[in-house]
Amino acid sequence: MQKVLGIAGWSGSGKTTLIGALLPLLAARGLTVSVIKHSHHDIELDVAGKDSQRHRASGAHEVMVVSPYRFGLFAETPQALTLEQQLSRLAAVDLVLLEGQKTLPVPRIEVHRSACAKPWLYPDDPFVIALASDCAAETDLPQLPLDDHAAIADFIANWLKDSA
Repeated sequence: MQKVLGIAGWSGSGKTTLIGALLPLLAARGLTVSVIKHSHHDIELDVAGKDSQRHRASGAHEVMVVSPYRFGLFAETPQALTLEQQLSRLAAVDLVLLEGQKTLPVPRIEVHRSACAKPWLYPDDPFVIALASDCAAETDLPQLPLDDHAAIADFIANWLKDSA
């Protein structure tokens, strides 16, 4: 299985913003990184009326749209994909970041923003390996300033090297 690191926190804590800032920093360190973004809601990735959507609506098991620059794969699923199924759809990379999916048993960095007024996850989550926050916590876990993206990228790169 590929190396997986969760980026977990409450809605509005800054997970997406943090990942967006980390990706170029990790790439600059020579790492290839993919992201799996979880949504609790139904999502529509295709465009109504387009051929690919019409093929799906007509019963195609999967529809792949290909251009010279990217591709997209649309598939209906009878149930949520397991982490192994999600990872099997991705090309091999150095690291896969999971945004959300905070109940999966994978190491994760907790993103915490005091303005969200939500409780910390780490006291009840044995998979949290570090905190990225705008405030301090009472713990021995590594604590990284939420706005110090380079320090967080360094932590991830070192964690990846140490866990190899």
